[in-house]
Amino acid sequence: MKVIRDPIHGYIELDDMALSLVDTPAMQRLRRIKQLGLTNLVYPGANHTRFEHSLGTYHLANSLTGCMDEADERIELCSAALLHDIGHGPLSHVTEKIIKRYTRRSHEDVLPILKGMSEIFEEYSINISRVAKHIKGETGFGVALNSEIDIDRMDYLVRDAHYTGVPLSVDMVRLIHEMRFLDGKLVINSGGIRAAESLLLSRFLMHPTVYYHHVTRIAESMCVCAIERMIKDGFDVRLLSEMDDQSLFAQMGSYPGYPSEIADRLRNRRLFKRALYAGFDTVSESVLNDRKNIRRIEAELASDVGIDPEYLLVDIPKPPEIVETKANIMIDHRLKPLHEVSHLVAALGHAQHDNWRMGVYTPSEYREAVGGAARDFFGIKKHKQFRLDELTI
Repeated sequence: MKVIRDPIHGYIELDDMALSLVDTPAMQRLRRIKQLGLTNLVYPGANHTRFEHSLGTYHLANSLTGCMDEADERIELCSAALLHDIGHGPLSHVTEKIIKRYTRRSHEDVLPILKGMSEIFEEYSINISRVAKHIKGETGFGVALNSEIDIDRMDYLVRDAHYTGVPLSVDMVRLIHEMRFLDGKLVINSGGIRAAESLLLSRFLMHPTVYYHHVTRIAESMCVCAIERMIKDGFDVRLLSEMDDQSLFAQMGSYPGYPSEIADRLRNRRLFKRALYAGFDTVSESVLNDRKNIRRIEAELASDVGIDPEYLLVDIPKPPEIVETKANIMIDHRLKPLHEVSHLVAALGHAQHDNWRMGVYTPSEYREAVGGAARDFFGIKKHKQFRLDELTI
């Protein structure tokens, strides 16, 4: 048994099984992968890693498994909680879509990685395939890691808020205490409604201020474009899953031209600027249909302005949604979605729509020309009045 001091949960106890898994190369790689990717360009404290988040999720799994009868099931779920992020590529979600597009595998498809730890699983009589299914949420107990409100979300929301300095308060102890498994679902008793509300309020506040901050979106768009250029130049995308943040930047720097330039820009925070930044109050929701044609739109706009398409990046995020509003609440022996039993949660679901923004990014010297072309293309009139977040560079 080993005890680790954690800034979120206090003390995390690791038994011999967990220590054996923690010491594997696959887990140690997570020490070198930032939880929030490039968000430290906005919040300097956001340097926490997938490794410490994995420990926190394991800790919450240990707390939750008190309501499970079988020892084997408890060990499987705790193992899954500890290992649930070993499939992430460098910079976490920044490379996730690229890896999935080219390999057809998500970060949850971890069975090949788990097989490399077979000796540990055999020593502790742990079923590898069931752990892999837990991680993908394909089992009755796996919903603890992959559900509307789960221990994965609980840890990363509070942890991300802590390291970015966003003042949030979530009663995780109460929420865990009010959770239980029922017919393949993770259910929250009525006594946990207030704690669930605080978690969703945290989620609502974190999206515009942290997860979708415009500087983060710009940096991520630049990084993705550079990686796609590397792939065109012969880079084997399958190697991404084995890299960490530093090796990715080293790889980008080894490719002459655009990838090495972007690596240098990201290292020194010389980012592209917003030529256009608009919400649904100024752009039609039909713009979401353009998400399938991003590169074509970039090429068309760049041609109009007379610049290389790689220096004009269009960012149209997916439709806004807080899936946690659908969490199962047990009220008078009946299951109801959280948004039906909480007016606050229902309001947050509607308000999330107002947080959505699309952007067009380019180096500062092209900003005015690109902005004009983008406004014409998307049918947006130039603002005479601005919101505060639109004035912040």
